[in-house]
Amino acid sequence: MNDADWWTPWAPDENFRLWRGSRPLLISLPHDGSEIPSEIATRMTAAARTAPDTDWHVGQLYDFARMLGASVLRPRWSRYVVDLNRPADGTALYPGKSETGLIPTSTFAGESIYLSGQAPHSPEIAARVQRYWQPYHAALAQTLAQLRSQAPDVLLWEGHSIIGSCPMFFSGRLPDYNLGTTDGSSCSAQLQSVLEARLQVAGVDHAVNGRFKGGHITRHYGRPGNGVHAVQMELVQSNYMNEGAPFAYRPQRASGVQQVLRGMLEDALAVVEGR
Repeated sequence: MNDADWWTPWAPDENFRLWRGSRPLLISLPHDGSEIPSEIATRMTAAARTAPDTDWHVGQLYDFARMLGASVLRPRWSRYVVDLNRPADGTALYPGKSETGLIPTSTFAGESIYLSGQAPHSPEIAARVQRYWQPYHAALAQTLAQLRSQAPDVLLWEGHSIIGSCPMFFSGRLPDYNLGTTDGSSCSAQLQSVLEARLQVAGVDHAVNGRFKGGHITRHYGRPGNGVHAVQMELVQSNYMNEGAPFAYRPQRASGVQQVLRGMLEDALAVVEGR
């Protein structure tokens, strides 16, 4: 895909877009999509059709990474269609804690996504997994395999964002930068240490393996013993955008976040490339 095609309107048959880079880094943005197919949207509430729980603008926020030589994978469809960062069988990521599922039926605010009696059942859930979930994960796995064939170690970076205060998931306010490595199992200790050090040097409010330890993608694909290191970065949205509708991107705020992210990615690449 060339640069002119990257931000053009989606074609009818597109589920995702993949920018192929030159270095051992894949950035996955599974909640960047905000579109909802019309046949699904007609069964949703008016509020849900605006997809308020999108990881707004993370594609724009991470656009600089293409210039670093990263591959970037971003979806078209909203997490309300199917959550690409959940296991296909719907297994909970955080047992005993509140979370949205493979096919969410309530918003982060606890409001119903579907009109009465319109929530999907098992056959439709399976069909959505096949139509929307599987193609994204096939592209993710194939890209990692290709990168891994060219380098002994590769990095999968999961880019996410969320509102800073979300009682459904956590009390109080979330730290601005939330690094998840599945409690140190999805990447090497050296890589985690380097990323933590960059956050400390940047002087930003942060947590490591706090409320967000990494979702399905980080947990499933992160196999440092096999040369695939995976981390998740969950950002508080107010650092780069307005959290309320219409969710405006704020370039001046975003530039500071991009500097921190760029430093983290450059340090991480130095580790995986053995420099």
